[in-house]
Amino acid sequence: MLKLVVLAQLAHVALGAIGPSASLYIANGVVSPDGFQRSAVLVGASPDSLTFPGPVIRGNKGTTFNLNVIDSLTDTTMHVLTSVHWHGFLQAGSAWADGPSGVTQCPIVPGNSFLYKFSAARQAGTFWYHSHYSSQYCDGLRGAMVVYDPNDPHRNRYDVDNENTIITLSDWYHVPAPSAGLVPTPDSTLINGKGRYIGGPIAPLAVIAVTRGRRYRFRLVSTSCDPNYTFSIDGHTMTIIEADGVNVQPLTVDSIQIFAGQRYSFVLNANQPVDNYWVRANPNIGTTGFDGGLNSAILRYTGAANVDPTTTQTPNSAPLLETNLHPLANAAAPGIALPGAADVNINLDMVFDFASLKFQVNGAPFTEPSVPVLLQILSGAATPQDLLPTGSVYELPRNKVIELTMPGGSVGSPHPIHLHGHTFHVVRSAGSSAYNFVNPVERDVVSIGAAGDNVTIRFRTDNAGPWIMHCHIDWHLVAFHPTSSGLSVVFAEGIPEIAASSQPVSWDALCPAYEAFEGPH
Repeated sequence: MLKLVVLAQLAHVALGAIGPSASLYIANGVVSPDGFQRSAVLVGASPDSLTFPGPVIRGNKGTTFNLNVIDSLTDTTMHVLTSVHWHGFLQAGSAWADGPSGVTQCPIVPGNSFLYKFSAARQAGTFWYHSHYSSQYCDGLRGAMVVYDPNDPHRNRYDVDNENTIITLSDWYHVPAPSAGLVPTPDSTLINGKGRYIGGPIAPLAVIAVTRGRRYRFRLVSTSCDPNYTFSIDGHTMTIIEADGVNVQPLTVDSIQIFAGQRYSFVLNANQPVDNYWVRANPNIGTTGFDGGLNSAILRYTGAANVDPTTTQTPNSAPLLETNLHPLANAAAPGIALPGAADVNINLDMVFDFASLKFQVNGAPFTEPSVPVLLQILSGAATPQDLLPTGSVYELPRNKVIELTMPGGSVGSPHPIHLHGHTFHVVRSAGSSAYNFVNPVERDVVSIGAAGDNVTIRFRTDNAGPWIMHCHIDWHLVAFHPTSSGLSVVFAEGIPEIAASSQPVSWDALCPAYEAFEGPH
C-alpha cells in the first residue's frame, strides 16, 4: 500500500518553454519525481532553473536553433561527459550538430560548452532532445521540443496548442544508470515528470487541465529508455494528426501504443461531463496496472474537484494500428513499388550474442570508435573498409532509394529502431505481412516487432552525413559498456560530400578537449 508522506523536491517539473536560442546548463541536482530522492542529470536555461524533464524548447517552422550546451556535471556516480541529440531534426547541412558521441562529435567535457546550430527550414511538429552519450538520458537529460507551423494544415481541428498540452512519458530508475545493471527494470512511470512506485509515497500526479467545449492538440512524447506504453484517457477518444513530425490523415483511436523515441499529436475534444479522468500509460515491462495511481496522470476539467478520478478503464476497441496511419501529403514511398526493387537493398539481422553480452547487426557489434565517424571522413577515410568500427559502417550513394529490411524477434524485442538524418516510409509494419508503397506512414522510429515480422522501410539519400541507426532502448544501445553501442550501425551517406563539408571551429576543439580530459568517462 502506498504511504502518504510529504517530500520536498529540490528541482521541479518544467513548466515554461525556451528557445529557439538559449543556453542549456547540464548539471546535477536532487529530484524526487516519484517520491524517491536521488541525484540526477538536470537541464535548465540557467544554473538556478534546473529541471527534469528539461524545459520545452520551441520554435517556428523556418527557425534556426542556437542552443549552447554547458556541461556543469560533477556527480561521478553518473556520466559527466555529455552530448545532446535533437531527435527528429534532419540536420541538412549540419551533420556536425546531430549529437551522437563517436559518430558526429566527441563529447563535451565538464567545464566546457558547445553551441549546436541547426535549422528547421522544412520541418514542423513534435520532437525531443536527449543525451546521446552512453545511457545518460536515463538519468534525466531529456525534454520535449516543438516546432510550430503558422500554416498548419490541421489548424482548424483544435483550439489549444501550447506547452501545457505536451505530455511526456518517461521510465524512471532509483539507481544511476552506470550501476543499474544490464537491462534494469524501471521503478516507475512518469507522466510529465510525475509518478508513483510500489511501496512508495502518494506522490503528486501530473494534472492535465482542460475546459469543457474546447479542442486540444496534445503532443505525446515517449522519452523512454526502454518500455513502450499503451496510452489512453478514460472516457475520451484521440484523433491522431501527426506521427514523428509528419502530418497524417486524421485517425481516431482509443489507445496508442507508443515506443521509445516516438511522438504523436492527437486532438482531444473535451466534450465529457466536468470531472476528473484517469490518464493511463501502461508499460510493457516493470510494474504494470494502475493501482494507487501507478502509471497514471489526471485529466481535470475546469470546475472539477481537486481529487483523484473514480473513472474506470473500458476495453480498447479502436487501438492504433500503424498500418492505418497515412501521410497527409507526399504519401507514396520512393522507388519501384515492389519489395527488393530499390536502388540499394540491405537486410539488417539483429541478434544478441550471449558470449560477449553484445548485440550485433549482421554479425558486427558497434563499438564506439575513439575518433568520431565524421572526423574519420574529414581526415581522409573514403570507404567502409577504412572506417571504424569495422563492419558497422555502410556507405550509401547519394540520390538513391534505399530499402532496409529488419527481421524481428531478437532478444529484447520489440526493438524501436531510429534513423538519424531522415524520415522513412514504413512499407511493411510489425504485425503485418502486407506491403504498402502507396501511402505508408512516414516517421523516424519504428518497432521491428516479434518473430515472423520483417519490417521494411524506404528512404531517399538526399541528406549527406554519417547517420547512426540504432535501437532506442538505451540499454541495448550501450550494451553494456559506456563505449559500446551494440545495436546500431552507421550509414555514411555521400562520403565525398561529407569530406567537403565544413564545421565550426568550436567543433574542431571538442576532440582535443576530450582526449585531454583525465576524469571519469
